[in-house]
Parts: sequence; structure tokens; C-alpha cells
Amino acid sequence: MSESILIVEDELSLQETLAYNLKKDGYGVEIVGDGLSALEAARRIKPDLIILDIMLPKMDGFEVARILRKEMTTAILMLTARDDEIDRVVGLEVGADDYLTKPFSMRELLARVKAQLRRTRMLREEMKSTRDISAPPHETLTFGNLVINLTRREVILDGQPLQLKPKEYELLLFLAEHKSQMLSREFILERVWGWDFIGDSRTVDVHVRWLRQKIEMDAAKPNRIVTVRGGGYRFEG
Repeated sequence: MSESILIVEDELSLQETLAYNLKKDGYGVEIVGDGLSALEAARRIKPDLIILDIMLPKMDGFEVARILRKEMTTAILMLTARDDEIDRVVGLEVGADDYLTKPFSMRELLARVKAQLRRTRMLREEMKSTRDISAPPHETLTFGNLVINLTRREVILDGQPLQLKPKEYELLLFLAEHKSQMLSREFILERVWGWDFIGDSRTVDVHVRWLRQKIEMDAAKPNRIVTVRGGGYRFEG
């Protein structure tokens, strides 16, 4: 069964170009031209990837990404018409997995699509292999009131499970496995996102900020994930 991609783009010529090239690569494609239709289509078909423009009628791409990220873990590749760092950072903060600035080459877009879908497949395989293990012992990492259950891919804080995105969990686990070690942003990016990830180290900063909001007593004064000035991050447990 081919992987499905939802294209959310209001420019007709770009719609047709994207659809033609993605179908030629064997993907199932659905196209919508506004933000409200994007929400309906994503909920209905549950695509493997969403290519989402920022500037859309009825509801912009930032709001679409923010809403969908609360409902599903589908990978989101955001398109922006401006080479503006603010757009890229906001896109990552609301839940996009990657971004691409217009105009772009079709070769680069297809490479990013393949990279996102490859990570999605790997995550599903990891989750399936975890479910297939019959009654394994619960392997955990415990740091006071914070418990990481590796068997269940679950994080517990004060006895309550946290709602973490897949990449937030993977980042927290990687930091916890290297407790007290200073890890550079570039090293974290390579090990957690993969050597073929095309984004930059700001992705790490955004995900660290999300994690701090969920596991720190005071996200503005973190004592679990500490920033090492000029270096990166250190997990103190």
C-alpha cells in the first residue's frame, strides 16, 4: 500500500506540480486549497505526511499545524514563501517537523519527503516491535519524580503519564542516557533526528523548550535540562 500525502496549497500551478511529481514517485496524493479543508482532510484520511503552506485562505498553516499536532503525530513539512527565520521558528514551535522556503527545487522537496516518511516508518516499526514483546520486564530510568519507561515508551511525572510527541520522547531518552554529559546541539541533532535530517540545530532548541514546559518545575529556570553556554545541553536528572 502506497504512503499517502496531503498537499495543502492554494496556488494551482504548484498544486499540480507537487501532485504530479509525488504520484510519479508512487505516493497516494490528496489536495486541498485552504486551512479548514486541510483539517477535514487530515482527520478523514490520516495521511503519512502533510505538505502545508503557511499562507492559506480561511485558516493559515500555523493554526492548522497547531490544531493537528494536538490530534495526531503525522509528519508535517511546512512551506513558506519568505526566507524568514521567524516563520521557520514559529513553524517548528507549532509542530512542523521540517520546513522548505519557496521557491525550491523539486529534487530537494522529494528528498525531504523521503526523509520524513523514512523516520515515520522507523518509528512505527519500533512501536510494533515493542508491542510484540511478550510480557517483558519494564525497563525504566528513574530521576526522582520523573520516570522513563523504555518498554512502554512512556514518561511519568509525579505518577501521571505525560503526553509527549515521538521526537520529544526520543530527545528526553537520549539526554537521560547521557546524564551529566554536555551534548552539543549538532551531536543531538545527528543522533536523534538522523544524519540525513536537513533542518538546523534550532530544531533542538525548540524541542528542548517543549520538554522543559512539561518536565521542569519552572521552565524559565530549568534544573533538569540545563543549557551549557556556548556548548549545548546537559541533563541533570
